[in-house]
This record gives sequence, structure tokens and C-alpha cells, in this order.
Amino acid sequence: MDAAGPRVRDDMTVEVALAVMASADVEYLVLCDGDDECTGSITRAELAVHRRSSTYTDRLRLRDVLDGPFTSPAPRPVAVGEHGRAPGVLALSR
Repeated sequence: MDAAGPRVRDDMTVEVALAVMASADVEYLVLCDGDDECTGSITRAELAVHRRSSTYTDRLRLRDVLDGPFTSPAPRPVAVGEHGRAPGVLALSR
């Protein structure tokens, strides 16, 4: 899978993910599992919907809100360098 954007672990909470998006000034995050394999992506708008939900808690994790392999309509292509990472993109976790 080719994906650009900040990479985060899928066990990150929605609250922290929104803070990462705001500080990185991005509209989506690429989600990775414990083996650093990309499992999907999620947008700021998608997270905002979950945050406004009556069932929302500050412990809700990104993996808990995923609908499928990619929550966004299409993966975002990019040239991926060695180790499967886009050049210049830092891997973020927790």
C-alpha cells in the first residue's frame, strides 16, 4: 500500500489523533498496527463525527472507529521510500 501523511498507531485515542492533525496541519492520518503495517486512514471530518456522538468517550481508540481497511474513499498514493515510509514523514505513535 502506498500512503502519505503522518503515520500513527491505531491504538491512539481519537482525542490525541485530532491534536496531532491540528498540530501537523493535516486533514488525515495513515493508521498502522503494532507491526507497522498500514491498516487504513482516517480524516479529521470522520473523527469529528465520532467526537460529536453521544457514545463518545475520551478513551475511544482509532481502531474502534474504523469501518474497513480504508475509511476514506481512496488511498492517497505517494512514492514510498525504503522501509515503506514516504520521504520526510515522521512516524508518530501514542
